Amino acid sequence: MRVALFVTCINDLLQPRTGQAVVALLERLGVEVGFPDGQSCCGQPQFNTGYRHATEPLVRRFDRVFRDFDHVVTPSGSCAAMVRDNYPRIGAKAAAEGRGRELADAAAVAVAKTYELTEFLVDVLKVEDVGAYYPHTVTYHPTCHGLRVLGLGDRPRRLLDRVRGLQLRELPGAEECCGFGGTFAVKNAAVSAAMGADKVRNVVATGAEALCTVDNSCLLHLGGTLTRQGAAVRPVHLAEILASTEGSVW
Repeated sequence: MRVALFVTCINDLLQPRTGQAVVALLERLGVEVGFPDGQSCCGQPQFNTGYRHATEPLVRRFDRVFRDFDHVVTPSGSCAAMVRDNYPRIGAKAAAEGRGRELADAAAVAVAKTYELTEFLVDVLKVEDVGAYYPHTVTYHPTCHGLRVLGLGDRPRRLLDRVRGLQLRELPGAEECCGFGGTFAVKNAAVSAAMGADKVRNVVATGAEALCTVDNSCLLHLGGTLTRQGAAVRPVHLAEILASTEGSVW
């Protein structure tokens, strides 16, 4: 099984430890992980802003870079959703415009092999206890793309439930959006900030030491709000919790 890490822009530029945690976790589970350095943005910012044609070269790049791998694993629900939900739309639009099946075929290949991390662990590796140790109280926010587009369901919670030492606190209003939404936070800054404040209020109410999600984009948004409010809750990606052991804490 040839597995590639698709690290994504935000993780690569702002949260590289998350990508490193994914590699450490998968290697601990016996997976050989490749990192093709030709990878780049999935095209989500362009597509969400209405620049569909500008996204097409990135679909081709994704296909070219990851074609020789059996599986592509990413620690980003939103980027996995971009590939799985929007790449087929892009391909279908191109075909409908009479520009052939190249993009549609590339999208089909990408969709079949791309997994968000928790999907890969539970559905492909068939593992829920990954040997993690994280002696802290944690609350989990199910991000919108993971919850509504990918349908991750209880996979992240099942993994967290089996982390030794971890106490999971229920998050009130867990399924409500945090307000980030990528370009939404730029176009509708006041609404985004208000939604983030509501979410953080619920996070703090849990009394948890850490806030966990499967998307660092949402964590950056919420982490900034927590910092501005002086809250003593640290944002942490799920991959970093799962990579932690008694001898190595991420």
